[in-house]
Amino acid sequence: MTITMSNLPTDLVEEIISKVPLKSMRGVRLTCKKWNDLFKSRSFTKMHIGKQEQAARELGQTRMIMMMDYNVYLMGIVLNENPSTESLDKLTCLQDSEQVKIYQVFHCEGLLLCILKDDDTKVVVWNPYLGQTRWIQTRKYYHASGGKGRDFYKYALGYKNNRKRKSCRSPKILRFIDDFNRYPKNPALRYEIYDFDSDLWTTLDVFPHWRILSHHGISLKGNTYWGVVERNAKAHIKHIICFDFTSERFGPFLPLPLPFRDWKAQCVSLSSVRDEKIAAFFQERGTYKIEIWITTKIETENVSWSNFFTTNMPSCIGYRLKSFFIEEEKQVAVVFDKEGKNLCDTIHIIGEAGCLRKVELGEPTEKKCLPLVCSYVPSIVQIKLHKEGKRKEQSD
Repeated sequence: MTITMSNLPTDLVEEIISKVPLKSMRGVRLTCKKWNDLFKSRSFTKMHIGKQEQAARELGQTRMIMMMDYNVYLMGIVLNENPSTESLDKLTCLQDSEQVKIYQVFHCEGLLLCILKDDDTKVVVWNPYLGQTRWIQTRKYYHASGGKGRDFYKYALGYKNNRKRKSCRSPKILRFIDDFNRYPKNPALRYEIYDFDSDLWTTLDVFPHWRILSHHGISLKGNTYWGVVERNAKAHIKHIICFDFTSERFGPFLPLPLPFRDWKAQCVSLSSVRDEKIAAFFQERGTYKIEIWITTKIETENVSWSNFFTTNMPSCIGYRLKSFFIEEEKQVAVVFDKEGKNLCDTIHIIGEAGCLRKVELGEPTEKKCLPLVCSYVPSIVQIKLHKEGKRKEQSD
């Protein structure tokens, strides 16, 4: 009897797959039906993720999601004396035989929501570990401001918490317009939420007394946090606010850790710390002083902060909003920026002693595409696919 791949003992198959790197997972799943079915087993995927995380730690590698040149990558970065990066996987969503361009990406516990650069009619959700994607049609509207052109939405990915069954989480997408900048007296407002179970968009009644200034919300425990100011205040982040995906409501203002003397004085960016905490990045003009704070407690209606480190940086670090993540064990922040005349994508690894190391990623193809990054932990959450049959289209 000839032994084929599908006839190998299950324990041997598990041992083989457990040693396969993440960037080869897609090929492994396509080997045969039996191998693909293994990834539907929670016990196997938990075991495999544990071994992958252990292998990454042994290599000194931190995993992250990065958007660069309108593409989304799963990357590994080694933060040692000679830091380096490695591409582990790339989102490949072929539509009409052409590779799509990603304009924004949002992360929530191993799932990614990707917004297309030149297409308002759909978005895609991706699980890099399982190699699953789901395309979601957006609702069609007339132009929010009453004129022609494209509406620019803000998005968030979260989930409804099931208190009785913590493992049973229902993902949701928040999509909204609060165009206070272009139309301060009569802003275009629209808030809606998409439920993966019903495959439908629902309009939310939201009457904000705030302006959300940060384009990318920070996902934490299924909810999303943004930097905000009062509706008529100067354009400088003074608070954060939480959207609770279970109640589908915004919470109250939560304080940032530092006082603000002048709206031009500081630049603030937010980041998540392994989906457990929020980090806030402050940079003061003139002195090049940088402070990074991390939450010691964070809830929908309560927050407390502690200083991670304070340092001084050279003027080569620009004042634009930063994309960064924190490596707590190494006591460093990994900051992504554009640098020089050619606007090269650059990584600055900074600590209390200042800039410890720098890695140049090279000259980008797309100069206007700022590098976006967030830390990443593999997820065993299966992306629920559409029900069979033609999806009913929603319109305004």
